[in-house]
Amino acid sequence: MPIPLVVSDASVLLKRVLPSDDEPDADKALLLRSAIVEEAVRVLAPGLWFYEVGNTIARRFPAHAPAWLSALLNFGLEVSPPSQPWLTKALELTTRYQVSFYDAAYHALALVHDGLFVTADRRYADRVTEPGSVVVLRAWSPPHRRSR
Repeated sequence: MPIPLVVSDASVLLKRVLPSDDEPDADKALLLRSAIVEEAVRVLAPGLWFYEVGNTIARRFPAHAPAWLSALLNFGLEVSPPSQPWLTKALELTTRYQVSFYDAAYHALALVHDGLFVTADRRYADRVTEPGSVVVLRAWSPPHRRSR
């Protein structure tokens, strides 16, 4: 049985390092991190993830930026390079739902790779209507552990 694929966006990735008392659903983000480490899910991200996360951390928490960004970088997220199918889907989502290309980039990656897009951005999740392809972090549940 293949490992389920998850694409999580900057809103979820940030919750792994930002102070949890300021971050709703940080516990769910850490649960997702554990599922990745335990190989219960595979994670994939577009290359822009680091720039989005870096922008937020560098501006809001400059003193912590080197350590937090290094920790995220060292986590070893698998980055997917741009492709024509991904670009076509990202542009379709952007136009159809009037969302940013940044947000659509993550979602399109999940769709092209038959994965699940996990986001903490409820506005985005409420706006799109691709059934089963996007879930708000709060509603995400880890899959059952694989037998080894």
